[in-house]
Amino acid sequence: MNLYNRLSNEESKELLEKSGEDRLTLSFYKYFKIKNLSIFRNYLFSSWSKIGVLGRIYVAAEGINAQLSLPKKQVSTFITELDQIDPLKGVRLNFAIKNSLNSFLKLKIKVRDQIVVDGIQETNFDPTNVGKHLNATQFNKILSEKGTSCIDMRNHYESEIGHFNGAITPNVDSFKESINFIDKKFENENKNKKILLYCTGGIRCEKASAYLKFKGFKNVFQLDGGIISYAHQVKKNNYENKFTGKNFVFDNRLSEKITNDVISNCHQCGSKCDNHINCSNVACNLLFIQCKSCNKLLNGCCSIECQEINNLSLEEQKNLRKGKKIIKRIYKKI
Repeated sequence: MNLYNRLSNEESKELLEKSGEDRLTLSFYKYFKIKNLSIFRNYLFSSWSKIGVLGRIYVAAEGINAQLSLPKKQVSTFITELDQIDPLKGVRLNFAIKNSLNSFLKLKIKVRDQIVVDGIQETNFDPTNVGKHLNATQFNKILSEKGTSCIDMRNHYESEIGHFNGAITPNVDSFKESINFIDKKFENENKNKKILLYCTGGIRCEKASAYLKFKGFKNVFQLDGGIISYAHQVKKNNYENKFTGKNFVFDNRLSEKITNDVISNCHQCGSKCDNHINCSNVACNLLFIQCKSCNKLLNGCCSIECQEINNLSLEEQKNLRKGKKIIKRIYKKI
C-alpha cells in the first residue's frame, strides 16, 4: 500500500473542489511514549487516508502533534479510530472557529526527534509533569490578579496580530527561543510567583509549564486548549473576552478572527493590517503582513526584486531556482 501522498497541491485542490464535501479543520496533541515510530506513523497514514484526512502530523518518541482537516461526515469514525489507541482515547480535539475546504491539501505524517523542538538539555526533564490547566473563566481571573506574569509562548509573528491583554509577547522566532526567554526572565524569580502561559492550542504551554515546574516553580498555569478553545468558550457562554485581534494558525487559512480589532500594520506601508501572506515569488516564500494596496502594487510580493522575478516566465523562474532549496522564511522583527 502507498504510505505517502503522491498528488500535487493543484491536483489535491481540484479533487477537493469536485467532491463538494463539508470539511472540518482541527488539531490535537498528546505527550506519551511511542516505541516504534515507523510502525505508528504508517498505521496512522493507512487508517486516516482511507477516511479523507489531510494535514500535517508530527510523531516523535515523546508523542504526537496533529493539525488536520477531514470530511465532516467522517468525524465520528475518526474519533473512534483515535479511541482505539489507548493514549489517545478521549484526547482533546480543538476544532477551528472557521473552516476552509483548502486548509490542508495533502496528508503528511512525519517522524521527528521532537513534536516541538525545545532545546532543553536536561536528561531528567519530564514533559508530562505539567502545570494546572485553566478554562476561560479561570484564566481570566488569574490574568487579572496582581503579580501574575502572563507569557505568550508563541512566536512574534503570531502575537503581532493578536494576543491577550497585558501579556508579555517575546520577540522570538521559535519555541526554543521562547524556552530561553522564560529561563532568563524567571532565573532569579520567587518560586511561588504565579506564571500564566498560553499558546495556540496548548502544546507549547504544556512543555513550557513542565519546564518551569522542573525549575522549581510552584504556581504554573496554562490555558487548557489554548486560544482556540478559549475563543469557543467565550463565544458559547458570552464570557468576557480578554484576547484582542486574530489567532495565527498553521494552515492555509493563516489566521482566525477572534475580535474585529486590527493591532498590527502592513510591513510595507505601515497602514493598519493583519493579513499574513507568503511572498508570491516561490523562491522567496517570505511570510509577512501585506495590505490590499501593497498587494495590488507588488502583485503579492515582498519587494520589487521579488516582483520582477515573479513576472518572469515559469521556465525562467525554474532556472533561477535550480539547485536552490526553497524554505519558509519569516519576517524578522527588529
